[in-house]
Amino acid sequence: MDMKLDAVITVCGHAHETCPYFPPRCKVIHVGFDDPPQMARELAEQGADEAQQLDCYRKVRDEIKAFVENLPENINSRIA
Repeated sequence: MDMKLDAVITVCGHAHETCPYFPPRCKVIHVGFDDPPQMARELAEQGADEAQQLDCYRKVRDEIKAFVENLPENINSRIA
């Protein structure tokens, strides 16, 4: 499929590191959010209960929501 992309937004380190090649005119914007499964595993190893582990997912969900709600401003601040 031949698509022209203005920008690609990666939201985790793995995607940022392994993203495929994009044409030079395509802006690749990386926004690093924490990795909830990794955070939950680490908390579990420290004895955290299920509710505390679930809070990791909620925290990142809320951060992503805030980023998307202000998407134009957030993108412009990263490509300016």
